[in-house]
Amino acid sequence: MSAIHQEEPFEAAIEASLVDHGGWTKGSKATFDQALGIDPTELLAFVRDTQPDEWARLVKKRGSELKAQQALVERVVSELDVRGTVDVLRHGVRLNAEEFRLVFFRPASGISPELVERYQKNRLAVVRQLVYSEKTDDELDLAFLVNGIPTHDVELKNPLTGQNVEDAKEQYRHDRDPREKFFAKRSLVHFAVDPDEVAVTTLLEGADTTFVPFNLGRDGGAGNPPAESDDSYATSYLWEQLWQRDAWLLLLQRFLHVSETEILGQARRQVIFPRYHQWDAVRKLVDDARKNGPGERYLIEHSAGSGKSNSIAWLAYSLMSLHDDQDKPVFDKVIVVSDRRNLDKQLRDTIRGFEHTPGIVEAAERDSKQLAKHLASTAAKVVVTTLWKFPVIVERAQLFQDSRYAVIIDEAHSSQTGEAAAKLKLALGKGAATEEADLKTAQEAEDKAAAQDDPDEFVERLIAARGQQPNISFFAFTATPKSKTLQLFGTKGDDDLYRSFHLYPMRQAIEEGFILDVLESYTTYATYRRVEAKDSKDDPEVPTRRARAAIARFVSLHERMFAEKAEIVAEHFLAQTRAKIGGKAKAMWVTASRLHAIRSFRALKRYIAEKGYDIGVLIAFSGSIEDGGAEYTEPGINDITEAKLPDEFKKPGRHILVVAEKYQTGYDEPLLHTMFVDKKLENLKAVQTLSRLNRTAPGKEETFILDFVNDADEIQEAFRPYFEGAQTTATDPTLLDTLMTTLEGAGVIEDVDVEGLIAILASPKPATTDHARLYRFLDPAVTRFKKLSEDDQTMFRDTARNFVRLYAFLGQILDYADPEAEKRFAYVRALLHRLPERDRGKVDLGDKLLLTHLRLEKTGDRNLSLTEGGDELPGYRGTGRKLSPEEEQDRLSALIKDLNDRFGTNLGKADQLSLQGIVEDMSGDQDLAETARANNEENFRFAFAKKFEPAVLDRFEANEELFGKIFSDAEFKDRIAKWVARELFDRANDPGPDVIAGA
Repeated sequence: MSAIHQEEPFEAAIEASLVDHGGWTKGSKATFDQALGIDPTELLAFVRDTQPDEWARLVKKRGSELKAQQALVERVVSELDVRGTVDVLRHGVRLNAEEFRLVFFRPASGISPELVERYQKNRLAVVRQLVYSEKTDDELDLAFLVNGIPTHDVELKNPLTGQNVEDAKEQYRHDRDPREKFFAKRSLVHFAVDPDEVAVTTLLEGADTTFVPFNLGRDGGAGNPPAESDDSYATSYLWEQLWQRDAWLLLLQRFLHVSETEILGQARRQVIFPRYHQWDAVRKLVDDARKNGPGERYLIEHSAGSGKSNSIAWLAYSLMSLHDDQDKPVFDKVIVVSDRRNLDKQLRDTIRGFEHTPGIVEAAERDSKQLAKHLASTAAKVVVTTLWKFPVIVERAQLFQDSRYAVIIDEAHSSQTGEAAAKLKLALGKGAATEEADLKTAQEAEDKAAAQDDPDEFVERLIAARGQQPNISFFAFTATPKSKTLQLFGTKGDDDLYRSFHLYPMRQAIEEGFILDVLESYTTYATYRRVEAKDSKDDPEVPTRRARAAIARFVSLHERMFAEKAEIVAEHFLAQTRAKIGGKAKAMWVTASRLHAIRSFRALKRYIAEKGYDIGVLIAFSGSIEDGGAEYTEPGINDITEAKLPDEFKKPGRHILVVAEKYQTGYDEPLLHTMFVDKKLENLKAVQTLSRLNRTAPGKEETFILDFVNDADEIQEAFRPYFEGAQTTATDPTLLDTLMTTLEGAGVIEDVDVEGLIAILASPKPATTDHARLYRFLDPAVTRFKKLSEDDQTMFRDTARNFVRLYAFLGQILDYADPEAEKRFAYVRALLHRLPERDRGKVDLGDKLLLTHLRLEKTGDRNLSLTEGGDELPGYRGTGRKLSPEEEQDRLSALIKDLNDRFGTNLGKADQLSLQGIVEDMSGDQDLAETARANNEENFRFAFAKKFEPAVLDRFEANEELFGKIFSDAEFKDRIAKWVARELFDRANDPGPDVIAGA
């Protein structure tokens, strides 16, 4: 019977691929010394071949070839036992004043042929069926040695024999003693492999050994795609890519690093090994940067739990020494932009494991002067800073513009699409370059400045700085990219959709066990209440909608509401949450505002005290807030500083954290198990907030969400675009032309004022009177603005804001030079600061109302887990109450008929759906809803007007004809805007299931 179904053919196929195509040789079992844990024959052959002079001197000092061999082998073994394989391979050993390298890594450039030659002489051997110990005859299926020193080993399984990768894991756990020298002091990585999947560990701990997947991913989830050909396997990438000679040596050089861990009271080194997506992303980014040089943009969409900090560290280290095919450095400096304080330390610690050069990683923590110092330094190759420090150093840009930069952005979001990002480019980019730094005399500098006193050149410089810079490449990391982020940093495909350069999606992270599925257990509640007037005689003259707004606010802040919710929160925590994660589980209560947080916190503390429960509660919010005549701050309530709160919450006696805005993004607490949601969440905000629960921890098997406010289906839809990877369509640049036309048609802006202001801004030597002259060119426009009707003022203000916002974004992704648009941008941006805002009133009926009935009722326990993602990133999906079919048909049909009659249009069902979509989008804006509940309809419209056009812009491509007419016809827009505002106002103030009487 043929043995083709056994393991041996699989093993032989891997060996043949490595020897024939992978740069490895067949190693010998006979020359491996189990007591030493190395192959001394291979080690000595490598040293003699690559370092003959050092070897000859050692032989002379030791008196004979044999004594030199014994001395070097003993020294290497001793250093491996003490320092570990990574450090010894990376930094070699010293013996009798001679330095011996135990591996030569590929030099960054080819300018030293001797180093290239030594690199080629590395001896990489794969050994089959290696007996690794003196104590046992057990054999490893494959062992890999670099110059005689083990680096990794493999257990193979063939499903045709009834075993798979899980059996290989069990073999390591139960048949491989982690105390053996080979595993404890030599081999760095242990692979469990079958034809379908790969798993890896760097630390054997017996039955407690943890393996993680090392797979490519399949259809957005876990696993691997099928084999590409009849003579390959689904796991062929492992030996054809990762174990390929050059790739493996590069991984030893630039990826592996060591952290100290304590196991059973004994300190042990644990090797940090990249997951497949980390290794794959870094190598592809580096290869593309080497090929294309600076001036590129890359979006890396890696889910939470992807190990982003290590990915950034590995990428930064790889880019700082990257050379192109002509052996020239691709980048002079790597700048990491992050607001995470711990990232600087992690970068330092990681890169220090590769390079002992001091000062190679520096952080600009204090101010922009420190940042400027590090940018000018030749020693600092990696600089860690925040985005907001760049605008301050714009004036010193000439110091840096001849350099090439790799800018790595930690958590890219919409702030990278605005003016702060433009200032970064202005500070670093060649498009803003001047030659002042090279001028040798004061007179030359003065002449140069005078020559630049040209408004047109100033505008051209701004245009160049705002767009893509040829000396800057951006590498932007995010788990949840917005449409703008995808357009700014993403890659445009043949289908005109923007996608990430590299993707590790949420679905794969969940299926591989690196994060938890927060949608798996989702409970919703509904609120039923009845409100009456205290005295029917005291009935103020307030419009119905305005009264509803006051009533809604009154109920949401009523003491009984907080008391009801506090009871639910406390009892659920005790009954369901507290025992989770071995009794360490924690919960977060997400509230709608700072005032809601204060009252929720007080109600919860009061209920806990009344019941005598042992539940520790903390609160988190920014600034100070007044309630009931008292002023509250977070440190004052908690009696600890804000900086210490995260560590305090980790302590066993702290169980529930009540938050308002804070800790809803970027907060990583693995013990967080339960979230009580008492705030309207939509789209990206929902994903970011609820994802605070998804971190894994020992004993943490699930999460739980109890939602007082949101619709479960809408929450599910918010996650869908990110489940398997986000994609989006492009923004139509002609929108700028439409907005400019609308601005011009308002009669507020005059060319003479624009040119006058630009001339002042362009002056390199401002006069003392120039500040006052700025107002001279702005105030006439303000005067003309004040003469407009209220509706026209609203239209102009909204159009101006949208123009500024859109131009700041499009100016970075489109290579078009439009001096007139740039001038308008500069002028309108300044003018917006001068335009008067409308005064908004507020109605308070709190002293005239009674809450007679209140009931919070569970409406469902659901599993919202996704099985597939969305096709495109949606514009906006509101979370407000949907109109009934009758209401929708009645109101929409009336509007459509009116528009068709008045403007001669032919709007139909598709247009009705588009308009309903705008309402649904804007219904998810909690701030807008709060404004509607706190104001009358007239005042609400001023807040609404600011957000109407952005909502239309987000949906423009779905119905260009309809929305184009909105932007081009002010009266048409006004009719639709009034209708949308009314719908939103009614939704915000509708009592839903409440019963309202006597109001």
